[in-house]
Amino acid sequence: MVVRILTWFLPGFPGVLTVAAKWLLLLDSTAAGRQCFGHEIGAAMMVALVQTVAYLGLEARGVEVQCQVAPGLPAFNVVGLPDKAVAESRERVRAAISAMGLSLPPKRITVNLSPADLPKAGSHYDLPIALALLGAMGIIDPETLASYVVVGELSLDGRLAVTPGVLLAALHASGKNLGLVCPALQGPEAAWAGDVEVLAPGDLLALLNHFKGQSILTPPETGAAPEPDYGPDLKDVKGQETAKRALEIAAAGGHNLLMNGPPGSGKSLLASCLPGILPPLSPSEALGIM
Repeated sequence: MVVRILTWFLPGFPGVLTVAAKWLLLLDSTAAGRQCFGHEIGAAMMVALVQTVAYLGLEARGVEVQCQVAPGLPAFNVVGLPDKAVAESRERVRAAISAMGLSLPPKRITVNLSPADLPKAGSHYDLPIALALLGAMGIIDPETLASYVVVGELSLDGRLAVTPGVLLAALHASGKNLGLVCPALQGPEAAWAGDVEVLAPGDLLALLNHFKGQSILTPPETGAAPEPDYGPDLKDVKGQETAKRALEIAAAGGHNLLMNGPPGSGKSLLASCLPGILPPLSPSEALGIM
């Protein structure tokens, strides 16, 4: 009926007829009108969210990875000021998902790294992008992904490679009361952050099996710190009884110490002996002076 009316009013303008007919059909309430462009108008397009971090010196700043799979010409775009390593993550993610026997949908995939005005650098965005994509595809529950901060580089066969800064990411996750997902080799390092749930899978498939409850990952143990070199022993210092007593009082009470004397009186030697009489650092104290 609509097309017949337009033909009667616009017999010499077939181009205008085509455009006008499409827009009128869009406003039509029938199923054919809603599908005139190949998909349902108003159909929900799910956006999956995954938390990760951007490293700014010794600070980890939160970044939200947003992934949407929408109808349209097949494409895979990453936006949000990514550098070259982040932009290349598309191919690593595509290959890792293919290694599990899955394929990307023939749709328009858009990944946004928010905040968009913060530069993103590094390969640790591979794993959060892959998980956000799997969440948008419906393979992983997006609600499960919201409980973790994710870092890790993907190999082409789906293995997780080591990336720098995982301890900073663990401290950031601990401050946000979130868990952390990181490569297996860095699990002991991340465990130093304290009260934070750490998932350290060896590959992407092991992580998917954990989220689906098929094979639960074992929490990593805190890595052993190397024995410190305390330097000279205070017992080797001859004389200077008053200065040694001052060192012991400062070490026991956590006081400041000021040494004053002529060159060659032993100030540097006494200062180098101080770490040997201090108690070992707790994990929180060691992280505090990092």
